[in-house]
Amino acid sequence: MDLVHALQEPLKNALGQATAKVMAEHLDLHTVGDLLHHYPRRYAERGELTRLSDLPLDEHVTVVAQVATARVLKFNAGRGQRLEVTITDGSGQLQLVFFGRGIHKPHKDLLPGTRAMFAGKVSVFNHKTQLAHPAYELLRADAESAAEAVDSWAGALIPIYPATAKLESWKIAKSIDAVLPSAREALDPLPPSLRDGRGLIPLPEALLKIHRPHSKADIATARDRLKWDEAFVLQVALARRRFADAQLPAVARRPRPDGLLDAFDAKLPFELTDGQRTVSGEIFADLATEHPMHRLLQGEVGSGKTMVALRAMLAVVDAGGQAAMLAPTEVLAQQHHRSVTEMMGELAEGGMLGGSEHATKVTLLTGSMGAAARRQALLDLVTGEAGIVIGTHALIEDKVQFHDLGLVVVDEQHRFGVEQRDALRGKGKQPPHLLVMTATPIPRTVAMTVFGDLETSVLDQLPAGRSPISSHVVPAQDKPHFLARAWERVREEVENGHQAYVVCPRIGDDEDEKDASPKKGKGKKKSPEAEAEAAAAEAEKRPPLAVLEVAEQLARGPLQGLRVEVLHGRMQPDDKDAVMRRFAAGETHVLVATTVIEVGVNVPNATAMVIMDADRFGVSQLHQLRGRVGRGSAPGLCLLVTDMPEASPARARLNAVASTLDGFELSRIDLEQRREGDVLGQAQSGVRSSLRMLAVIDDEEIIAAAREEATAVVARDPDLEHLPELRTALDALLDAEREQYLDKG
Repeated sequence: MDLVHALQEPLKNALGQATAKVMAEHLDLHTVGDLLHHYPRRYAERGELTRLSDLPLDEHVTVVAQVATARVLKFNAGRGQRLEVTITDGSGQLQLVFFGRGIHKPHKDLLPGTRAMFAGKVSVFNHKTQLAHPAYELLRADAESAAEAVDSWAGALIPIYPATAKLESWKIAKSIDAVLPSAREALDPLPPSLRDGRGLIPLPEALLKIHRPHSKADIATARDRLKWDEAFVLQVALARRRFADAQLPAVARRPRPDGLLDAFDAKLPFELTDGQRTVSGEIFADLATEHPMHRLLQGEVGSGKTMVALRAMLAVVDAGGQAAMLAPTEVLAQQHHRSVTEMMGELAEGGMLGGSEHATKVTLLTGSMGAAARRQALLDLVTGEAGIVIGTHALIEDKVQFHDLGLVVVDEQHRFGVEQRDALRGKGKQPPHLLVMTATPIPRTVAMTVFGDLETSVLDQLPAGRSPISSHVVPAQDKPHFLARAWERVREEVENGHQAYVVCPRIGDDEDEKDASPKKGKGKKKSPEAEAEAAAAEAEKRPPLAVLEVAEQLARGPLQGLRVEVLHGRMQPDDKDAVMRRFAAGETHVLVATTVIEVGVNVPNATAMVIMDADRFGVSQLHQLRGRVGRGSAPGLCLLVTDMPEASPARARLNAVASTLDGFELSRIDLEQRREGDVLGQAQSGVRSSLRMLAVIDDEEIIAAAREEATAVVARDPDLEHLPELRTALDALLDAEREQYLDKG
């Protein structure tokens, strides 16, 4: 077999059509290479028993344990029978139940003293944790089973694979046995000098050791090697993108003295923070070069990113170019347009009566604009009349032409892909400079992994005048009077001349939401942990609270007499804008909204926020939402309302949010508590299939070292002509993910 294709052989050739079909459907594994890179989640030792005392409810588990007792019981007046088997591991016991005709084989196999692997879904019946009809695999070491001594369980360490109800761990292990010889033919993507310099074992050896280790040292050396593969190949992809971008020509944009930027700075009513000055300096230095800037500007909620971006846009307008700001939603585009024109004042009235001599025109372009307004906006862009344009993805359309696009600012980059970004870049005579802003603080390793083709600037200093925000969890189910007090606090804020947000997870109205309320079962006494699990499951089955229903209940109940309005994504753009204008003007007391207000919305007089069903939002999203209050001189208050019980993981997440305002710390918590693919963003759907071994939080040193090595390799050999194995691995990554790693959105 051609070595290049040894690991690309379809699984149906190696395992047969039926097994291959299950692997493809349930684990997204299609080739021999896919299966060899499906690594064990953990290892059970033959002499060690897994802890039965802390099995999670309602999850599919694999355990290794010993049969303590087995008995057949009759029920239904002797017409039915069931087999009850108790297994133990020293930490606790677990009951297995088999019914009807299905009891004969396990009754014969599962004798007291027998050790086996069991897989099934954990449930509770009659106060006891149990697995009903689990699949099992005997772990024999007796003379009778000499033939089995060569099978996958012969080693001292038993690999436990990520499995599904349709595909147990030991079935995966047996499939891996069938393809493991192919591991010897795996092409090694790491350059020999890197591998030797870092003391890493060859890839074929790593694959053999990760699947069939003889010792814990085998597992450690294999993991070290496989983490390097993932980190290095991804960093090479990013380094090549940075290298290609650096070869592009761009127009250097240097602001002219005594121009628009200086006029803007002169009229600012406050001092820029040291952080804003430093980051602006980095951006201006990039703009002055003849290669396109590619910079990520990340900052805490309210750290003044928009101000930094606006000064960069003004510098480009001073230099004779145009600047475009791309926002993910119409609400945010309108908000940016409003805040930019307010900040600039007469400097945004270019060509208008009363405009300053340095002024330019600031144009808004969104998909829902009327034909006349859209025609005028397009004319302003193509003639160069508008120095600054703010819009949604409507800016990317073919018919949108610029006079001389010099800078693209992308807000909330994780919502845009590289293709969209490149389409906007193509609007310039030469590639424009690029500034990406994100208000989601990103740990350094994630920035290197996801935004690795961008240089990074961080704003971690809040401007003077920003007020502290206190956050509290409101357990509505446990303590209903806490929720009543929350609405009293909202009233108190309004009586003091302030305003409030109430955020809900869904809109309501005609949304196709089935009532998923669980049926009440008979009250069985459970442990506190089991109670918490059951209560959490029940709370999650309830449909999320909706804007329209909550707004109506508040207006008729606890907030009666206050002016309550709603804002959500299905409203007409003009209606949304009118609602935001009334709220910004202080005419509305309470705005009940979806996460449409998550980023960019700036109403300094809003001091309180109540987030309903807060457990249904991610940590970073809660931090974003909270950043909408405390934007003025009065302190902010954020109340996180939940029905989740105290012992649940969801409550732990909310407690973490309430305990700190440090977005970088919260993003670490977010990443540790959730699957990395979720946190890295939707477009990183490929991350799960390629970052199998690498953990972006724990493996910071490997990622940083891989980035250095990758940058050096690409600088020496940009096309990887002398590293064909690395080129093959890179092609496989980019083909498999369609460059989704680099899409960021």
